[in-house]
Amino acid sequence: MSDQNNTEHKRAAQNIEFSVSAQGAPVEELSYEQARSELMQVVSRMESGSSNLEETIALWERGEQLATRCEAWLDGARQRLTAAKEARSSSDTE
Repeated sequence: MSDQNNTEHKRAAQNIEFSVSAQGAPVEELSYEQARSELMQVVSRMESGSSNLEETIALWERGEQLATRCEAWLDGARQRLTAAKEARSSSDTE
């Protein structure tokens, strides 16, 4: 990507506004609910077709980050449930 295109891409990413204050925050700081809510807004904006190419690319990239964050939260929840089931199972057999 040329320097000019990179600058335009960064500018487009900065101009994307969301309705919830946590949105636009670093993805790793978002709760599952915050990441999911912002992801739904990203999808809605992309589906509307109202964004130009640079904004659409920025939305896509943010959406990928948000989806990864949601998956990480869900994976963590699955691990906790599995551990709780195993602990319960162990205590039931004693």
